[in-house]
Amino acid sequence: MKLALFDLDNTLLPLDSDHTWSEFLIKQGIVNADEFKTKNDYFFEQYKKGTLNIDEFLEFQLKPLSQHNKIQLDTWHQQFMQQLIQPAIHEAALNLVKKHRQNGETCLVITATNRFITQPIVKQFGIEPNYLIATEPEFLNGQFTGQVAGQPCFQQGKIECLKRWLKHNQLNLHNCEQITFYSDSINDLPLLKLATHPVATNPDQQLRMIALQKNWPILELF
Repeated sequence: MKLALFDLDNTLLPLDSDHTWSEFLIKQGIVNADEFKTKNDYFFEQYKKGTLNIDEFLEFQLKPLSQHNKIQLDTWHQQFMQQLIQPAIHEAALNLVKKHRQNGETCLVITATNRFITQPIVKQFGIEPNYLIATEPEFLNGQFTGQVAGQPCFQQGKIECLKRWLKHNQLNLHNCEQITFYSDSINDLPLLKLATHPVATNPDQQLRMIALQKNWPILELF
C-alpha cells in the first residue's frame, strides 16, 4: 500500500482552521470576544513556536462545543464553511490530492484540529470521514462534553493515531511500501521523519531549515 498523508492547516488550506473557527465564534458573538481572542492568539503563537500545551489548548478549544447543541453547532459550521473555508480552498491543493489518488495511493488527512471542525472541510478535498485522522472530541448522549476521546492527534501523537488507523483497517506500517507526508509545521517533525517521502509544504521557518538540512523537497503550494 502507498499512503499519501496530508496535514490540513497551512498545508492544504492557506489558513489555520482551529484559529479561524475561534475568530468566527468571536465575530458571531458566540463567545466573549476579549477573553477568547487573547487566549486564541496566545495558543496560536505557541503552536507556531512548537511549544503548545495541547491539553490546555483543547480544554479551551472544545469548551464552546459543550455549551451548545449539535444542531446549532452544525448551523454555525455551515456558515463558517461558506464564509471562510470554501473561498480559501486553492485549486492547487485540490489537484495535489487528486494527483495522488489517480496514482492509486490511499489519501488521508491527518490533523491536530478536531473532527467537528475538519470533517466538513476535508470532504471538499474528496476525503471521506473514514480517511480523516483527527483529534476526536468526546460526544455522549447527543452532546459534546468538552473533553477529548482518546489521544490528541498532535506531534508524536500523530504517529500513534496513524498506527491505530492502520490497525483498524487490518494493516500496519510494514504494509506501507511508501508514505508521503505533506506538512507545513515543525510540530509534525516526528511523522515527517517516519515518512519515506516527507514534503515540507508552505513550511514554517523552523521546518524550512530542517528540510534544507535534510534535503527534503519544499513545496510552495500557495
